[in-house]
Amino acid sequence: MRTLTDQLSRYAEYHRDRRNIATHFIGIPLIVLAIAALLSRPAWPMLSGEFLLTPAWILFALATLYYLWLDVPLGIGMGIVSALSAAFGQWAASQDTSLWLAIGIGMFVIGWVFQFIGHMRFEHRKPAFVDDIVGLLIGPLFILVELMFGLGLMRDLHHAIETRPAR
Repeated sequence: MRTLTDQLSRYAEYHRDRRNIATHFIGIPLIVLAIAALLSRPAWPMLSGEFLLTPAWILFALATLYYLWLDVPLGIGMGIVSALSAAFGQWAASQDTSLWLAIGIGMFVIGWVFQFIGHMRFEHRKPAFVDDIVGLLIGPLFILVELMFGLGLMRDLHHAIETRPAR
């Protein structure tokens, strides 16, 4: 299985244009929140009804385990993002059906519009997930890592990704 640096380097090959990366800072969070919303129905009461288990919580828990396997500190960060996303999804799912669907589908469509604008208009390259479906999991992690890089953190990882030869 590929390492964190392998995964992020491969994903970065498809994201060199800063404008494309900027569109991803909008598109990917919208898509993640949309998935959280759309997968928050049905809900099964757990712990005497204190917690509602949903397909979104299951998906985000599994994704977080993968992120933790790649890198513990980033996995913890993605776990927080995942929990916040699933909580948003639960809120959206508590709305009436038409509003729940409008939130979920609307965010999903708008998010993908931003993604495709970034790739078609700025990057002139297909999205990474077209060649490797794991790119759908790496996208949200890439946004967190790019944010960390922008804050001047994780310089060794940034250097390793930037200096890795393209495939």
